[in-house]
Formats: sequence, structure tokens, C-alpha cells
Amino acid sequence: MAAALCGFGLPGAAAYGKPAGTPHAGPAYTASVARGQALYQAWCTRCHDLDTHGIGPAHRGVFGRLAGRAPGYDYSTGLKRASFRWNARTLDLWLADPDAFVTWQQMEFSVPEARDRADLIAYLRTLR
Repeated sequence: MAAALCGFGLPGAAAYGKPAGTPHAGPAYTASVARGQALYQAWCTRCHDLDTHGIGPAHRGVFGRLAGRAPGYDYSTGLKRASFRWNARTLDLWLADPDAFVTWQQMEFSVPEARDRADLIAYLRTLR
């Protein structure tokens, strides 16, 4: 079950039409940018925008960016101390379990299904 969205007691991914029993992404799975965009719109836009900071930082240009370094956003202690760049691997770990990946962070939402993460990451990769 996905955690509460942005820590404000809003329902997680399951409440926004996430299909039950989504298979894990595997070697034969090709991520869908279109599906990732739809998931982003349904799940992420409550806290994030592409170009302006909100509850969470703006996402345009997230691929390749140093974690915790989007100009003008006040990050959590954990992300301020982070020393990695966002890429497919780090985004997958982050989306699967933000607390396990970065301690002292504030995102209270996770994406437990590998296929959903792969699609979200495919979409985020297009945001230049």
C-alpha cells in the first residue's frame, strides 16, 4: 500500500486508480512514457509541478540533477546532505521507498509496483 501523499494525510497511489496486482517490471517490460505521464498527473501533481516549486520541488530537469539541489527549493535535511544524481536507478530506489533510500527526508509517498516506477521514470526522463 502506498504511503500517504506528501504527509498531509491524503490517500496514496491505491486511491487514485492504480490497478491492483500490477506485474513487476522485468527485462521484457518496456516502460511507457504515456502511462508514466498519466501516473504523474494522477499521483505527483498534488505536491509537484514541472516548473514551479510547491510542497515538493519542480521536476523539469530532474534527470541528472544533484539530489537536493533544485535552485530556490528548501529541501529536507536528508536531501540537503545527499551526494547523488537523479538517474533511473536512484529514482527507482527513491520511489520504491523514500525513507529507506534517504533518511531525514519528507516525502511520504511511495510507488511499490516496479512497472509504475518504470513508467514514471520514463516520463521524468523526458522533462528537459
